[in-house]
Order: sequence, then structure tokens, then C-alpha cells
Amino acid sequence: MLATLVIFLREGIEASMIVAILLAYLNRIGHREHFRDVFLGVGAALILATAGGAAAYLTIRSYDGSRVQTIFETATFLVAATVLTYMTFWMRKHARSLSKELRARADAALDGRARWGLGLLAFQAVGREGLETVVFTLAIIFSTSTAGALSGAAIGLAGALAVAFVIYRLGHRLNLARFFTVIGLLLMIFAAGLLADTVENLQQLGWLPVLSTPMWHSGRVLSEGSSIGDVLHSFFGYSDAPTPLQLLIYVGYLVIVIVTFLGVRARLEARADRSQAATH
Repeated sequence: MLATLVIFLREGIEASMIVAILLAYLNRIGHREHFRDVFLGVGAALILATAGGAAAYLTIRSYDGSRVQTIFETATFLVAATVLTYMTFWMRKHARSLSKELRARADAALDGRARWGLGLLAFQAVGREGLETVVFTLAIIFSTSTAGALSGAAIGLAGALAVAFVIYRLGHRLNLARFFTVIGLLLMIFAAGLLADTVENLQQLGWLPVLSTPMWHSGRVLSEGSSIGDVLHSFFGYSDAPTPLQLLIYVGYLVIVIVTFLGVRARLEARADRSQAATH
């Protein structure tokens, strides 16, 4: 539940930022008639993402309990962790220039067939967030309970819409750079858990028969199947019988990406400070 809450909160705010930037720019240049085209693109993207997610879920669940399902789930875990890592670093790098890039693409669309161009722009922008969210949600559902994951998704989406309303309707300010930094760090912990699940599945399949003997068994104290254990597993990668390789991958990934992420953040802030000093 906690993992999908954070995922939908983050992706919902990012998607609403994209839509708001497009709408605000169209309003400023006097093209409110194209609002409808943006909303059509957003609607099409959401329908495609939802349909694709449902189809993938039903297809994989049709192999319930089989070796094929384990292989599908393993691939989903790996893809989700990879995309999650890339997405977090991409947003950290492009957050400052996102508005400028979207305005430039909107101008290009208006120079051509505006209706289709703006709809396609909104479709691409929101569709990317939607497909990312689908991949992450599938990974969470496969590693935890479906009801808990969907409950977290609903709460996270509601929270994202509330934050978007506060930012863009009431004029309040939120430090989005800090928000995405904190959320990015939390999601890296989630990605580490997905990689640990990937290792667990690969060892169960016999494809990674190294360091595969569990270091301890804590199921009697806190089972993965319990309510608290389920939350800890889905977000923090908790395992009641972890193997040395799972722990090695989990800790190694976190050390590498967090150090790199914070280093990228420091460099970007230093560059921004130099740019501001040069303008004064």
C-alpha cells in the first residue's frame, strides 16, 4: 500500500505539472480553444495505460503459480527497477528546464496542425508517466496484495490531485525540487527491494545458484505474509529469509545510486548558483 501511495503521488504530481504548464501557456498566448485537445490527449493516454496494465495483469495471472508466472514477474521487477532509477535521475536533471521544453514543443505544435499536435504532445507526456506507473504498480501487485496496492494507489492519486489543486488553483508554493529529491530517495529504496525480489526469483528458478542459502528465518517474528510484513516487503524489500546475494544487491544498489543521486543534485545546484551569480 505504501509503495503505490508514493508512486501515484509522485507520478500524479509530475503528470499534473505537465498538463498545467501546457494549459497555462495556451491561456497566456490566447489559445484556450485548444484546452480540449490537451484533455483529449490526456484521456487517451490514461485509457491506453489502464488497458495495457489490465491486459498485462490478466495475462500474467492466467499462469498463476507456474514457472512462467515467476519468469514474467522477475522481468517486471527488473524493468520496474531500471525505469524507476532512470526516471528519478532524468527528473532530477530536467526539472529546471521542463517548462521551457514543453513551451517550445507547444509552439511547434501550434505552427502545424495545432489540434492534433497538442493532443499528441499531451498524450506523449502523460502517457509516459502512465506507462511508468503501470509497470511499477504491476511490480508491486506481484510482490504484495492486490487490495493493498490498489488502496495505496487511490490514496496517492487523491493526494496528487489535492497538491496540484493547491499549487495551481490557490497559488500556494511547494518546493518541487526538494519534493522530488525526497520522493526520489524513497523510490530508490523501493527499487532496491524490487532488485532483491528479482534475485530471490532468479534463485528459485535455479538461474542464479550462488549465495542462495538463507542467512536467517524471521517468519515467526514477522512474516512477509502478515499485514506489517507485507508493507515492509512491498516498500523496503523486507524478507523473512534473505540470502546473502539479496542483501548484497540491496545494499550495493542503495549505496551506489544514493551517492550518485546526491552528487548529481549538488552539481546541478552549484551550476544554478553560478548562473544566477553571472546574471547579477
